[in-house]
Amino acid sequence: MAWFKRTDKGIKTSTEEKKDAPDGLWYKTPKGNIIHTRELKSNAYVCPDDDYHVKIGSKEYFEILFDENKFEELDGNLTSGDPLQFVDSKPYTTRIEETIKKTELNDAVRTAVGKLNGEDVVISCMDFNFIGGSMGSVVGEKIARAIDYSLKNKIPFLMISKSGGARMMEAGFSLMQMAKTSAKLALLDNAGIPYISLLTDPTTGGVTASYAMLGDLNIAEPGALIGFAGPRVIRETIGKDLPKGFQSSEFVLEHGFLDFIVDRRQMKNRLGTLLKLLRN
Repeated sequence: MAWFKRTDKGIKTSTEEKKDAPDGLWYKTPKGNIIHTRELKSNAYVCPDDDYHVKIGSKEYFEILFDENKFEELDGNLTSGDPLQFVDSKPYTTRIEETIKKTELNDAVRTAVGKLNGEDVVISCMDFNFIGGSMGSVVGEKIARAIDYSLKNKIPFLMISKSGGARMMEAGFSLMQMAKTSAKLALLDNAGIPYISLLTDPTTGGVTASYAMLGDLNIAEPGALIGFAGPRVIRETIGKDLPKGFQSSEFVLEHGFLDFIVDRRQMKNRLGTLLKLLRN
């Protein structure tokens, strides 16, 4: 078995002694570029070789945006009920419990207050890993309460959207959150308190049709999927082929539905500048 030990090549490590590289050390972008996860994190989760913006959640956005990652979370213990006693492949209550255990999140949005480049701000950030970032009663309630906090304390509100749309397990209760959050934002507008909406990949469905597109400023990350219905549904509805990339943030910007697109690596400084301007 000399061929196995490869002593002629100076390789003497036995199979039992070999160690596999730990999972999760490297990230490969859709274009095939590979980057170490430590470098990726230091680069705001953007691959420098192709500027691909990796999908991240509230934990990472809070780390990027809040000064020294210091913030006070609001209504962190709210969890979904089961008003319709919904069952599909499993009971809704079971799905919620399993998702909470898997993601260590209580629902698809987290809200917090802190400072961004020295400016007070309330941030609500959605998490796609929690049932596709779907908007249910808890999502609507937490956003509404975050807006109330902004109103009471006269602090600007930043909404970071990332969602597949309304949560089907709550049916009409979920759809009501569109009107609920939109009405709260109208109060924010009446009070003259700034609202910035940041759309990330993906932002679709009832979220796009409500609070995601109602900002005083609507901004997005590069390459984000932004739309209401999916491309296949639209194509089958209108019976026409759609332009290439028609639901990308770049296409949406070109057609007037966004104010501008911001690279995540410049996001904190750009938002800090906006908050200073809006405060003055």
